[in-house]
Amino acid sequence: MVKPKTEPSRGLLNKSEGENHFQLSRFEPTTSLAGFVEHYWIVRWDLSGKNPYEQEVLAHPSVHLVFEKSKTRIWGVVTGKFTRVIKDKGCVLGIKFKPGGFYPFYKNDISSFSDSMLPFHLAFNDDLTKLEGKILQPTDEKEMIELAEQFLLRNLPEPDPNVDKVNEIMEFVKKDSEILKVDDLVERFKYSKRTLQRLFKHYVGVSPKWVIMRYRLHDVAERIAAKPVTNWAALALEAGYFDQAHFIRDFKSIVGKTPAEYAEGLKWE
Repeated sequence: MVKPKTEPSRGLLNKSEGENHFQLSRFEPTTSLAGFVEHYWIVRWDLSGKNPYEQEVLAHPSVHLVFEKSKTRIWGVVTGKFTRVIKDKGCVLGIKFKPGGFYPFYKNDISSFSDSMLPFHLAFNDDLTKLEGKILQPTDEKEMIELAEQFLLRNLPEPDPNVDKVNEIMEFVKKDSEILKVDDLVERFKYSKRTLQRLFKHYVGVSPKWVIMRYRLHDVAERIAAKPVTNWAALALEAGYFDQAHFIRDFKSIVGKTPAEYAEGLKWE
């Protein structure tokens, strides 16, 4: 049975404004796919007669298989800021794999298509035209998810213990805002730095350092969006940064704006 995902989404910049232009639904995977898939997402929009809308995203360390009419692609991890322009009317269904969760399907180095796209046929043998039409045809979202799951179950690989290990590390980084260095992971998980880097390169597609920085930026963006910030130095400390200049530099290098500039463009209820 298809169940909606209730945990708040992270990574959408200026999310409250985006919600005025599109509808985002997310759904949990079934038990047999939970070791590989984080969730499914569906975005619908109708901007007929309106200006196109540009949504910016701080992507997660995950591969996405995105079904879109005549544009279905497998997206690698986007290391910068991902921007998507939507216009007219449309619907997209995405499968967000867990960090490392796509590796058992592809069985090749995931970093080989970071910041790029992998053609569907290099990972799956299904007829893409038929599959795309079948999944995108229903108007009922749960039916769409069920069809996507049937496709994955037909291609279900053997479990890979490294995927579980990667996600254990990811959860540790995500939940502890004081994790700022790869050495912290080396100490906690008793891996050498070289082993960690190799594991992340092959399974996740990016380095452990990138993952740490990205989760800290997610933390910061969430805090800024929650309410107006009156003390930027305190926010930097809460996010695990002891150097405010370092905090501002990291944020601007990805978002393209300083934290204060980003906050100026937000709307609070």
